Amino acid sequence: MFTVTSAIIEVENLTKRYGDVQALRGVSFAVQEGEVFGLLGPNGAGKTSTVEILEGLRAADGGRVSVCGLDPHRSGDAFKQKIGAVLQSTALPDKIRVEEALSVFASFYSHRRDTAGLLKRFGLEEKRRAFYSQLSGGQKQRLALAMALVNDPSVIFLDEPTAGLDPQVRREIYDIVEELKKERKTILITTHYIEEAERLCDHVAIVDQGLVIAQGTPRELKQGSVGTTRIELRLARPEPDGALGKLEGVADCLYSDGVYILHSTRVPQTIVSLVKHLETQGNELSGLEIAAPTLEDVFLELTGRRLRD
Repeated sequence: MFTVTSAIIEVENLTKRYGDVQALRGVSFAVQEGEVFGLLGPNGAGKTSTVEILEGLRAADGGRVSVCGLDPHRSGDAFKQKIGAVLQSTALPDKIRVEEALSVFASFYSHRRDTAGLLKRFGLEEKRRAFYSQLSGGQKQRLALAMALVNDPSVIFLDEPTAGLDPQVRREIYDIVEELKKERKTILITTHYIEEAERLCDHVAIVDQGLVIAQGTPRELKQGSVGTTRIELRLARPEPDGALGKLEGVADCLYSDGVYILHSTRVPQTIVSLVKHLETQGNELSGLEIAAPTLEDVFLELTGRRLRD
């Protein structure tokens, strides 16, 4: 049972199956009012299934969910009035104009914000008469965000809101989310981008194969990493299994896609030990990076593979 009574989103032992595929295998987490909560995981982890159940778009096979004190699947229009959502893809008619799309969407709600003000806020004022087909990818996503906010929702769901966007547009979306955060909007965001989760989220649940495998603040999760420093290296040729894990100061060694990830508690000793080892083996470094642990390190340690594998 949930012990935190102020949670605006509650998910308990959520399960969902599609034929022979068990997409969700007992997902549980709680989101507090006014926070940005991230579901972080690779494609196919179960993030979108979870969000679609919370949005009332899919029925769960088992477990319990509550959003704003309501059951998303059974509360009908009363529930829809309280949430806003940006789906993984927004499909609008090519020939609908920007201001028309926003006005039509606003008409679905009993309480609505000023659409002209939303167009200005999202930098779409000059595009208000443009057809949807004439918008760039970033402009289409800003329009989707404006439509998600037109009813001034209590909770906003953002499903992979920056997927496929170039870095500049991605940063624009980050700025918008951070503005909403200052307004104390509750936001649940799904992502497989490490930097997105670390920059935007107050709390993160790492999801893999239909399960929450870790959760906490980004700092808490990174501090729980088995090493205090990440050493990422590439070699001229592969090393025997387990050889680098025996280097001085190495707490953990993982290999993925030609890259060795070492977690070290004593970096200088590890580097000296590494150089001596490679000299002995007649091997060479082709790349070396040293950095603080990331959420990807946490995922690597828990699953043995990268988030984007």
